[in-house]
Amino acid sequence: MRSGLFTAARNAKRAFVRPAVGLAALLTLAGCNAGWEKPALDIATPAAFREQASGPVEPVRDDWPASFGSSELTALARAALDGNLDIGAAVARIDQADAQARIAAAPLFPQLSLTADTSRSQTPGTLTQKEGPFEETRRWRHALGLNASYAVDFWGRNRDAAGAARLSAVASRYDRSVVALSTTASLVNSYIALVAAQDRLRIARENAKVAAEVLHAIRQRVAVGTATALDLAQQESVLATQRAAAPAFEQTVQQTRNLIAVLVGRTPESMSVRGGSLMALRLAPVRAGLPSQLMLRRPDLAQAEASLASADLNVSAARAAFFPSIALSGQFSLQSMLLKNLFRPEAIAYTLATQLVQPILDGHNLQGQLELQKARYIELLMLYRKQILTAFSDVENALIALRTTAARETLLRTAVAASRRAYEAAIKRLQEGTIDIITLSTIQTTLFQNLDQLSQARQARLQALVSLYQALGGGWADEERAIALAGETFAHADVKSPLP
Repeated sequence: MRSGLFTAARNAKRAFVRPAVGLAALLTLAGCNAGWEKPALDIATPAAFREQASGPVEPVRDDWPASFGSSELTALARAALDGNLDIGAAVARIDQADAQARIAAAPLFPQLSLTADTSRSQTPGTLTQKEGPFEETRRWRHALGLNASYAVDFWGRNRDAAGAARLSAVASRYDRSVVALSTTASLVNSYIALVAAQDRLRIARENAKVAAEVLHAIRQRVAVGTATALDLAQQESVLATQRAAAPAFEQTVQQTRNLIAVLVGRTPESMSVRGGSLMALRLAPVRAGLPSQLMLRRPDLAQAEASLASADLNVSAARAAFFPSIALSGQFSLQSMLLKNLFRPEAIAYTLATQLVQPILDGHNLQGQLELQKARYIELLMLYRKQILTAFSDVENALIALRTTAARETLLRTAVAASRRAYEAAIKRLQEGTIDIITLSTIQTTLFQNLDQLSQARQARLQALVSLYQALGGGWADEERAIALAGETFAHADVKSPLP
């Protein structure tokens, strides 16, 4: 099993071929389900992504949060991988799947049990005698025995069921990678949201400070009669609006810190997150590579492949149930009325039996089981198709978001520079007493809004980069696939079962 999947993974990595390559490898592992025309995958892999020139590239770094250049963010991402409770639950699901695989493999082996019993019985005299005096009969019985049984898996039903369970265990390992990637992306996005709220809080406070300085200048003009009470009230409104924005940003900062603590698996009171500024975070360039490479670098696709291969084996097991089942059983025991005679040769008793069972009439139960497993296979195939399309769409959407948010940030930087020049000119005219207060208020508001929108655009651009890292698999590649398969093999190293 292990060598077959490793070989398939290596070949797929070299070729960058059609999307079914991973699935084909798993179905080769599972064995062909003869007698059933399975639906084809019918998903064509595009030659290139529309939003970016494509070519073979190495996977993104598995420690991709470090690319943002924040040591605090890098440390938090590592802490989340160690302490996140969703990841811990996914690890527990791996243990459950391994246990289920052991349970499913049990019928492949002979079953042996030891029995020992001692009993005392009394037979009434009225049962053995027609006339009195009646005398009851008391007797002891001592027995020590071994019971053995073995189901001959001639049609491969038990083997297929065990193989399906082991493939489910493989899928659970891929699921752990899916949860880990989602957790890391959530933490990075939360950290970006935290520093964005800190930036917007600083901007709101700086804007309030500027508005207060303008208010002071207007009061001076009111005192000398060059401004009116209306002008004063207008500026007081601008100042109050800027001050009112701060509490909302303070709330976001505190609540986002609490969210980060939960993602790391700690209480909010037990840790602190310093944060910083959006401008301090780097935007490293990322190449998407080929769509065919993407098929080998997303753990959710690997999970869907393993689940589909497991369902294929369940169909095989359901088909095998139509054929005769053969069971061998034997019993060896020592039996005696007196304990002292239990180990004499004359106390030996044994039974050997062979049983063949062929279902004839079962109310269509077996047919229903087969149709159920086929329908389950088709369901998982549809979900696998959807997952493939979603993977391509995720990359395209992330690339679109990166391009458009970068363009918006550039335009907003130009708008901020222009509105700042307009504001500086308005302040100069205010000092000269040659500007209308309504015009000044409009210029102030435009500057404040542009500064806030620039911060939001920077946040959106950084989060688009996170989406691209996640869409590309977050560094998950053939090596992680091999580690997952090796882990499943190691978990069952003591089970010498005739699995593929």
